[in-house]
Amino acid sequence: MATASGIPVIDMQDFAGLPEKLVRACEEWGCFRLINHGVSEKLMSETKVVTRSFLDLPLEIKMRNPSPVEGKGYIPLNYATPVFEGMGIFESASPGAVDDFCNQLGASPHQREILFKYSQALYDLAQDLGAKLLEGMGLHGDLFNGWSCQLRLNKYHNTPQSVGQTGAVMHSDPGFFTILQDDEIIGGLEAVSRKTGELVPVDPMPGTLMVNIGDIAKVWSNGRFCNVKHRVQCYEAKIRTSIALFVLGPRDTKVETRHELVDSEHPNLYIPFDFEEYRTLRITTRAPTGGALELFRATNF
Repeated sequence: MATASGIPVIDMQDFAGLPEKLVRACEEWGCFRLINHGVSEKLMSETKVVTRSFLDLPLEIKMRNPSPVEGKGYIPLNYATPVFEGMGIFESASPGAVDDFCNQLGASPHQREILFKYSQALYDLAQDLGAKLLEGMGLHGDLFNGWSCQLRLNKYHNTPQSVGQTGAVMHSDPGFFTILQDDEIIGGLEAVSRKTGELVPVDPMPGTLMVNIGDIAKVWSNGRFCNVKHRVQCYEAKIRTSIALFVLGPRDTKVETRHELVDSEHPNLYIPFDFEEYRTLRITTRAPTGGALELFRATNF
């Protein structure tokens, strides 16, 4: 099954060939929609309400969500992102991370409960996807053991003046993959087709979750997976909300290609590197679409 644009739609409860379907989507598109993914629509809806309530708080409260490293905490409206703001929970799967975030914002017990349940549900789904990707590639192990994750809550202040403009610039995600609950009503997400190089709209599908494959997955798969380039456009003058879990990279070990995917016909394309070093290089080299990976090409050494 696929959307009108051709982006795959994968049913997580259709078990026949599911791991292989996921791998194929990672290779051919680098993104796909999930249906029957196990996260209830009620929880998704409640989390969107909580997200809107947090991002409607006064600026001085939102600024309590610190950002010691770019992109990890609160990002206010500014010249570079005139319609976008967001806040984040770094290491969202770690004990106490959601509580610490809620303490920063003075969240109610209900808001705290919803956010905790949602964060846990997405983390469990990420683990399931990781296991199925391993299975689909004939591999074994625990893919994301000891990896960092981040939950981000986003709001696009689309106005009549911003219609037709870019809300989030073209980029690939730096980590392994992102599980995105995009706005079920207001579109704007666009992805680059690996086959044609053209931008295609990613239309909303209520109750679904979008998965975007990132730079680290390209390295891990020895170039087989597509780190999909995407952006967000302002289609109409309405507030747009999204919620994303970023499965980033290993905390205490290097990012490296899975050794089983290297042989005489498929030589290793990348040298091992530190994930946080890579994130910094993406910023300092102004390479938001994965170009900084070329600095770690094995042919350069």
